[in-house]
Amino acid sequence: MNIEKQIATFFTFLKYEKGLSLNSLESYKLDLNKYTNYLDSIGIKELDAVNYDILMDYFSFLNVLGLETSTQSRYLSAIRGLHKYLFNEKLISENATDIVELPKLSKKIPEVLSFDEINKLLEIIDTRNPSELRNRAIIETLYACGLRVSELINLKQRDIITDAEIVRVFGKGSKERLVPIGHSALEWIENYKRNARIYFIGRENTNDILFLNKRGRPITRAYIWKMLRDYAIVANINKKIHPHTLRHSFATHLIEGGADLRAVQEMLGHSDISTTQRYTHIDNAFIKEVHHLYHPLG
Repeated sequence: MNIEKQIATFFTFLKYEKGLSLNSLESYKLDLNKYTNYLDSIGIKELDAVNYDILMDYFSFLNVLGLETSTQSRYLSAIRGLHKYLFNEKLISENATDIVELPKLSKKIPEVLSFDEINKLLEIIDTRNPSELRNRAIIETLYACGLRVSELINLKQRDIITDAEIVRVFGKGSKERLVPIGHSALEWIENYKRNARIYFIGRENTNDILFLNKRGRPITRAYIWKMLRDYAIVANINKKIHPHTLRHSFATHLIEGGADLRAVQEMLGHSDISTTQRYTHIDNAFIKEVHHLYHPLG
């Protein structure tokens, strides 16, 4: 079986057995395309011919290109998943990725907004306009629940369970989780549904999607990125803001307020607590600042 057929078999497994979302499948496809293009460039036509040296040469090549360790780590995860699956299915005789170590990830602390900056971002929105009212509800929801942008754009009206003050979210791999949502976000969502959503409903079936664009379709990732960047400029916030910034801010503010790390992990939908633990670096910095300000010998 050639590489193309092996990868097609792997994607069938990811889609139907693992239940990965279309976005996750597309990410796998892009990462593995880079890998197979490299193999083709050095004359490797079968994955069974891949060994440790070839894999290390590939990652050396990525280093020369200047790719960040986080990107290389993602590539290796995709490659490892492919080779492990093929080996388990006896489609290759050896899994060369077993002895390849992941590139060491840099301990980069995510940039976050302060609570004052969150308020500045919200206060410059003119909610008398239906589009602006929708945008206010979007930002409130992102910050209140720590959602990924892909999770937000797929929210349905029925996923907002107002009485229980929770949101039903479908994350990576279509895994469902329930996330608490505060009064402010709920009020702005209800305001949007009552006074603005009607302006965005077109002829097409909306499939109950909560946040719609002017064509009656789900709001796009690109729109939310641009919206946040534009509001940040108007609010004079000199930070690179994107949807994940609000997710980082959500987690950081919870931990600074004393939230349990496991609870934050559940709300974020992290499968591994080590992913959540990076926010403790920010929390430690916050604690040091409080100690310096208020301790008699600080």
